[in-house]
Amino acid sequence: MATIWVVLIALAALIVGVVIGFFIARKTMMNYLKKNPPINEQMLRTMMMQMGQKPSQKKINQMMRAMNQQMDSNKK
Repeated sequence: MATIWVVLIALAALIVGVVIGFFIARKTMMNYLKKNPPINEQMLRTMMMQMGQKPSQKKINQMMRAMNQQMDSNKK
């Protein structure tokens, strides 16, 4: 009878640990991506030049704004 309780407590602790670990990892990753966005203006400019487009600052600002709006809508 005592071994059943030990197993149940171990399973409960494992489940709680996995859930807490998931949320901590998710929060950490969100903070990292907020501080270090995957694409910045320089990367966008280089990518557009490689595609044969001459990037204007207006076009780059539009694309950055669209990407930021997309990231904000994904958070909600």
